[in-house]
Amino acid sequence: MAGERAGIDVGTVRYVAGLCRLELTGDEEELFAAQLSDILNYIDKLNELDTSEVEPLAQAIEIPNVFRDDAPRGSLEVSEALANAPEKTGGFYKVPAVLEG
Repeated sequence: MAGERAGIDVGTVRYVAGLCRLELTGDEEELFAAQLSDILNYIDKLNELDTSEVEPLAQAIEIPNVFRDDAPRGSLEVSEALANAPEKTGGFYKVPAVLEG
């Protein structure tokens, strides 16, 4: 497209994929380069808009606080907490060891 910025090239995609330890095919590199370039071009287009009269928002629509009241309540009994545990020992969950040695 005429007047379009250079965008992201395949070399940049390959470099970032290497940093992320991703293995991409040549077709994927081409695809992601095009998609990322399209995203950057869209951002450039959005940056052309005059937003000087727009007030910053935390969210697009007003919604009330949906949290419940923070009130103390009883805990689960140990037997209830362990009811669905695949393995347990005494009053504890049994999990595989994660120590190396």
